[in-house]
Amino acid sequence: MTELLQQVITEIQKLPADQQDAIASRLMAELKDEQRWTQQFESTTDKQWDDIANMVRQEITSGETVPLDEVFPIKP
Repeated sequence: MTELLQQVITEIQKLPADQQDAIASRLMAELKDEQRWTQQFESTTDKQWDDIANMVRQEITSGETVPLDEVFPIKP
C-alpha cells in the first residue's frame, strides 16, 4: 500500500461511520467504473480503432472540428 493511500485511510477512519460508508461507496463506484473502462478499452479491436480514425478524418475534412489551439489557446 502506498504512503498516500495509507494516509487517506487513516484520515477516513477518523470520520463517523456514515461518512466512512459514503466515501467508501463513492470510491467503490469509481473503481468499478475504472475497471469497466479498462476492460472496454482493452477489448477494442483494430477494426474499431480504424473505424474511429476514419470517422475523425471525415470530421476534420468536412470542417466539423476546430483546432485544439482554438479551444485551449496557448498562453504566453
